[in-house]
Amino acid sequence: MFKTFETEFCGRPLVVETGKMAQLAGGSCLVRYGETVVHATATASAKPREGVDFFPLAVDYEEKLYAVGKIPGSFLKREGRPTEKAILASRCIDRPIRPLFPKDLRNDVAVVTTVMSVEPDNDPVVTAMIGASIAISISSVPFAGPIAGATVGLVDGKVVVNPTKAERDKSEMFLTIAGTKEKVNMIEAGANCVPEDLVFEGIMAAHKEISKMCEFIEGIQKEIGKPKFDYEHMEVPEDIYEAVKDVAIDKVRAALDTDDKNVREENLKEVYAFVYEALADRFPEMESVIDEALYKLQKYVVRRWILDDGKRVDGRGLNDIRPLASEVGLLPRTHGSGMFTRGQTQVLTTCTLGMVSEEQLLDGIDDEETKRYMHHYNFPSYSVGETRASRGPGRREIGHGALAEKALVPVIPSTEEFPYTLRLVSEVLSSNGSTSQGSICGSTLALMDAGVPIKAPVAGISCGLVTEGDRYITMVDIQGLEDFFGDMDFKVAGTKDGITAIQVDIKIDGLTPEIIREALEKTKEARYKILDECMLPCISEPRHQLSKYAPKIISTTIDPEKIREVIGSGGKVIQKIVAETGVKIDIEEDGTVFFATTDGEAAQKALRIVRGIAGDIEIGDIFSATVTKIMEFGAFVEYLPGKEGLVHISKLDTKRVEKVTDIVNVGDQINVMLVEVDRMGRYNFSRKDAILAMEADAAEEE
Repeated sequence: MFKTFETEFCGRPLVVETGKMAQLAGGSCLVRYGETVVHATATASAKPREGVDFFPLAVDYEEKLYAVGKIPGSFLKREGRPTEKAILASRCIDRPIRPLFPKDLRNDVAVVTTVMSVEPDNDPVVTAMIGASIAISISSVPFAGPIAGATVGLVDGKVVVNPTKAERDKSEMFLTIAGTKEKVNMIEAGANCVPEDLVFEGIMAAHKEISKMCEFIEGIQKEIGKPKFDYEHMEVPEDIYEAVKDVAIDKVRAALDTDDKNVREENLKEVYAFVYEALADRFPEMESVIDEALYKLQKYVVRRWILDDGKRVDGRGLNDIRPLASEVGLLPRTHGSGMFTRGQTQVLTTCTLGMVSEEQLLDGIDDEETKRYMHHYNFPSYSVGETRASRGPGRREIGHGALAEKALVPVIPSTEEFPYTLRLVSEVLSSNGSTSQGSICGSTLALMDAGVPIKAPVAGISCGLVTEGDRYITMVDIQGLEDFFGDMDFKVAGTKDGITAIQVDIKIDGLTPEIIREALEKTKEARYKILDECMLPCISEPRHQLSKYAPKIISTTIDPEKIREVIGSGGKVIQKIVAETGVKIDIEEDGTVFFATTDGEAAQKALRIVRGIAGDIEIGDIFSATVTKIMEFGAFVEYLPGKEGLVHISKLDTKRVEKVTDIVNVGDQINVMLVEVDRMGRYNFSRKDAILAMEADAAEEE
């Protein structure tokens, strides 16, 4: 039955339509937020998937270019693999809903959100998040929601929930928040060094609106929601768990009590072998269930240590950071490199500089068409001691790369200040917790090593959490085991002036304001420590010179009307300049011209040529010219492609010249100086003045 539900969300109408589309899906709705329209569905398999020990949830956020009136730019003219932004949006929807499904549910669940129309003022990701929550809530899939989402901006010093496009364009931060009616359960943030108090205020303002939306969704669920289905529970049988606990708890404690991940894993192998043998007669052919029981027992031990004893697996205090180390300049031929180590987490980042024209072209549903700063993150299997073929970046790698990129964008200089495209690549060499934050630290080191004049160094760190009822304990710099068995990974990056990025993953139903505030304060203190005690002693500021292997880029501006003359018919003029100087040249539509080469003298030569063609030459400029014609009264020279002038016989040399051919012949390359533009607009040059000027410069250098 077709039904419509209406409400207002942050001052704009939001309409939910159900019962018209996709009636074979488990749950389906069309959400209209202004003129942004997203279709959302949630469907579960009838039976659990066999042979899996996890909840098989798939969340897809599908961008359709017809939503913004675009035809795809690919050869096939249809949408292909998801864009990076679509993958990040899928993760934003996945993270708040995943903890609210039963932990032992093994039925496949697919949530699909399709963006069908986009109004720039109304964020399609937030609309999709609300649609996904409604689709799941009204379906028969067990779910402890609903959830809702909102975005937050900081405009003219004031927090704005669900800012319009005009407000986003001048906002100092952009937060995406999700939560239930009572708690926040997902944070994704980018900010321009915004203080913790303002970020916290933004999170709380968003949650106030989220709570209202959750009440609205609850009303829809009560009216049209299906009964939730019963499912086959996959909990470890209590008798097997108790048996494993009886024979192995002391051995598990001893195995886990080390700060070395390799030692711990070797210890655990022995424990597993012991338990298999000890329980073989009581529970034959039950090794997979015993594995789950041992995992559950490890989780019990780690959490009891933290909650009861304030003890961490590696013996650190709750606010202690593992040993830190920083290095720069490891790779001689890269433009910049930096390696950051925190305990057994180690990331090597390289920085490559290129022409502005090498920026990434984007083909998505928003108005961002290019990206000048790129960060790529690689997580090879050897980094965790596994053997697995590399298959390219997955959603996790793309998400971590985007987080590091977001953390550093606020400190990257503008094109006017630094006319380069930048690509950073973080190679995770060893992983034992929070490699994304390690890649942020490594990237800062690589940027400074490359001589990029960043506005301030950025560091990142994570904060963990263990809860029991109303009790909770937070800890900084969580390692892998604390991430697996804990309840939160609260990652924060920033400078000493404020936050630049946040990403929060949780395994519980949500976070209270007290937990969020404590995590923000602890990560602030920790990143100060990382900067002061590790990174800045290694390299305190960006190098003053670029690597000799990096392109040297200079720029000038010409009249846009002259661009055609510089390029020439079929590109002949600019191709000749490139061939003659060896300089790569890019010309923007506004008349900005970039010259890139490792040879500074060649760049200046190309600059002079382009300025000359554009009519931007001055008396006293020196050119390398080719003699094109000999006359009795002098020689004609081509000083720029297609541009000729005269060198009078009296100006050919510093001594008297009887005959032009005594000094030059057709085809000779000579240096000439512009000395006059006559009333007819003709250019007159002097070889004599060029010689004298160059001799004077040489003498001055000596």
